Amino acid sequence: MHVIRCSASVLAALSAVLCAAPGALGEPQHDKPEPRRYEAYCRTVVDGSSATAHCNNPYPGSDRVRLHIECERWWDLDVDSAPVLVEPAGYVELTGRCWKEIGAVWISHQPLAYP
Repeated sequence: MHVIRCSASVLAALSAVLCAAPGALGEPQHDKPEPRRYEAYCRTVVDGSSATAHCNNPYPGSDRVRLHIECERWWDLDVDSAPVLVEPAGYVELTGRCWKEIGAVWISHQPLAYP
C-alpha cells in the first residue's frame, strides 16, 4: 500500500485551483443563448448546361442564398450568383449556366439571426 503525503502548500495551491472562478474548470457558463439561425430549404435542378435552384423559407428569419455552378470544362467560367434575400415564408429561383457541361452545383446560405 502506497501512502501519498502532501505538504500544506501543495494542498493550498490545489484548493485555490479547485475553488477558482466559475467556468475556469470547464463549467458551463450561463450566458445569453445564441440566436437561432434559419436556413431556407433549397433544391437544385440541372438540365443540360443550365442549373436552377428553388429555395423556400418556412422560418421566421430571413436567409441570403447564392447559387454556385462549377463548369466541367477548364475554359468555361464558373458561376456565382449575387446573394438573394429569402424573406420569411418566401420563395426564390436562381438560375445560371455553363457553355458546356456542369460539374457541380451547390447553394450557400447566410441566414440572418432571429431571436
